[in-house]
Amino acid sequence: MTLSTERRRRSLECSFHQHGRQAPLLRSRTPRPPANGIAFASSTALCYKRATSPRATLPPHAHSSPLLPQADYGGQDERFARAFGVLQEAIENRAFPGCAVTILHRGRLAALKGLGHFTYELNSPAVQADTIFDLASVSKVVATTPMAMLLYESGQLDLEAPVTSLLPEFAGDDPRRDQVSVRMLLAHSSGLPAYERLFERARSREDLLHAALAIPLMADPGRRAEYSDIGFIILGELLSRLGDEPLDRFCQHEVFGPLGMARTCFCPPSAWRAQIPPTVDDRAFRHRVVQGEVHDENASVMSGVSGHAGVFAPAADVALFAHALLNGGRPILRPETVALFARRQPSPPGTSRALGWDTPSQPSQSGRYLSQSAFGHLGYTGTSLWIDPELHLAITLLTNRTWPDHSSQAIKQVRPAFHDAVVQALP
Repeated sequence: MTLSTERRRRSLECSFHQHGRQAPLLRSRTPRPPANGIAFASSTALCYKRATSPRATLPPHAHSSPLLPQADYGGQDERFARAFGVLQEAIENRAFPGCAVTILHRGRLAALKGLGHFTYELNSPAVQADTIFDLASVSKVVATTPMAMLLYESGQLDLEAPVTSLLPEFAGDDPRRDQVSVRMLLAHSSGLPAYERLFERARSREDLLHAALAIPLMADPGRRAEYSDIGFIILGELLSRLGDEPLDRFCQHEVFGPLGMARTCFCPPSAWRAQIPPTVDDRAFRHRVVQGEVHDENASVMSGVSGHAGVFAPAADVALFAHALLNGGRPILRPETVALFARRQPSPPGTSRALGWDTPSQPSQSGRYLSQSAFGHLGYTGTSLWIDPELHLAITLLTNRTWPDHSSQAIKQVRPAFHDAVVQALP
């Protein structure tokens, strides 16, 4: 039987008040390497408990993080009336059918809300606060970047290592490819192109990876910042080989599980389909409505698991992740690692990119008021996460703005207006 809106709300609020002991990390960590060099650990020296199939229904995690925010959103409709009004107006103007929002401020969950519907049909289900969305490229910072951070902490990942030393298949006739480092993949300065429609010629995960690894460079490595899905497809494969485990399984027991993100996963089970808004009526490639499966076509060919896209989550789970980062990464990461990866890179000149993350630029989808220490990321389906340590603030906005046909670009105006209204409403 479907939970009523009130029961859903109470259930979510209870989850934010649980205080169990910290879930034990399933991977033993090696000491941090010295600053002047990385001692690479053999992947066989690390013992993993294999997760069950990512397509299996994920049970609630046994031990939630002890660093959960306290729920304090009883007066959210009055406090954030203007911010929610921006979203409601966007729904009425068909910027997106529906959305879910969380606002964390000074250790408290200040807002948790769903607005609109799954589609524009009159009988479409209403979006609830716990509705699950396709995070699209927010997957880069909720899954791939944390895996890189954890492998860096354990001494397995050298940020300056040439990609060719870890993925020999990346080498080619162009000698510049030997200059591409792991740091450049994370900072989107590798010289790889932004995007390629690899799905049009690849028929399997192996085919698509082979094509991605062979794509010619479009610029000299390190010379310019060019946001690249291709770079993160390659990064996801590189990290999986270093960690000796697929990206989805690693993240399940090292990131999502320890943080209590019980409804976050790649490849959600079919039983969750009715809880996930559709993202597109795909008449060109899959020839069906895409609902409960990854929207991105390249990730689809990769069976839903890729470094650039594929994670599904409700806004409350994304808030748990953001809360950990606002607490210096605890209980899964060290504060110095979070600071390193969230810091804007000094090169190429003019870049707004950190390692995996983006930072506010001018103009920015984060709005006008976030500090220079803020970091975040956007997703093509209309998702975003912004975290500001100076303001002690994290804002999650999940939408399915790509429904039904990607045509609406209004999200570009909605996001900054919403973020500005949130900051202006803070005490």
